[in-house]
Amino acid sequence: MTDTPAPIDPGTFWRTLGARATGMIVVTAAGDAGPAGFLGLSAAHVTADPATMLVSIDAKTSALAAVLARRHFAVNILPAEAAHVADAFGGKSGLAGADRFVPAEWTTLATGAPVLSAALGVFDCVVDEIVTRGSISIVIGTVVAARSRGDGEPLVFFRGKVTTGLTGA
Repeated sequence: MTDTPAPIDPGTFWRTLGARATGMIVVTAAGDAGPAGFLGLSAAHVTADPATMLVSIDAKTSALAAVLARRHFAVNILPAEAAHVADAFGGKSGLAGADRFVPAEWTTLATGAPVLSAALGVFDCVVDEIVTRGSISIVIGTVVAARSRGDGEPLVFFRGKVTTGLTGA
């Protein structure tokens, strides 16, 4: 019988994960109290046929209630010029709740979840399944609408810092 190794500490986990550059996203839903969303780094495709995405949502994130109640979410891939959106959803602007959604910057696709008009890409999803692991809900959804801008540079998170574009300028 082999002993299971002890898990690593959270600091080591986050430092190591930070070595992976990731495009910044905002996950949104239309909640009962208005639009809700959070700055996310954990979104991934599951399969292309049927088109399926997953997002990880911490239980303390207020947007989780909107996702669960309305059974939808949108994954908005942020462009380099949307650092102000990342700041708003990352708690750096002083805005909270629905105040982070500037009406002129948002629209909807199929589900009614808010969609950033300037997003590089958007996946609009209906919730299929929720898996709970600790304080995290892994929400899996079928993509019912998608849009890709076709140009622009991404807003990227790398080693604890936000960079604009692929060059890091």
